[in-house]
Amino acid sequence: MTALDRPYAPLGETMAAQLKTLVQAAYEHVCPVPPVAGAVSAVRRRAAAVLADWSVCPHLVEDALLVVSELVTNALVHARPPAVLRLSWVRGDGGSSLRVEVTDGGPALPVGPCLGVDPDEHGRGETIVHALATRHGIRTHLDGVTRWAELGAH
Repeated sequence: MTALDRPYAPLGETMAAQLKTLVQAAYEHVCPVPPVAGAVSAVRRRAAAVLADWSVCPHLVEDALLVVSELVTNALVHARPPAVLRLSWVRGDGGSSLRVEVTDGGPALPVGPCLGVDPDEHGRGETIVHALATRHGIRTHLDGVTRWAELGAH
C-alpha cells in the first residue's frame, strides 16, 4: 500500500495529535530552579508572569504562588540539585485544575543541624501545601523526587 492508498484517518489522527501537543504546550511551563540565593523569589516571579499570561484568576494565583514557594524552598533546602518547576493545566471529569510540580535530585545527605534556622519559621510548608491543594503527592523515580499539588480552578 502506498501513501496515496492509505485512508484519511491516520492523517486526521496525526493532525489531532499535533493540535493536542500545541494546546498542551500553551498550558505547560517548565522553569529550572538554580541552587542560588534568591532563587525562590525569582521562580515565584516567573510563575506569576506565566499565570498572568494564562489569565488565571487572582485567588488561584495567590494560592499557586504560595505552593510554588513552599515546594521550591523544600527542594532547595532538603534535596540535591537540579530542581525544576513545572506548571500545567490538568483537565479532568470534574473540570480544570492547576498542577504545580517540583522535581529535584532526591534527598540531600544531612550534614548536621541547620545552623541559624528558627524551628518556628520552618517545617510548615508541607502542611500549607496540603491545605491549599485539592490533590497532592510525591513520586520517586530514578532521577530524584517529584512533589506535586493540584489546585482547583474556581
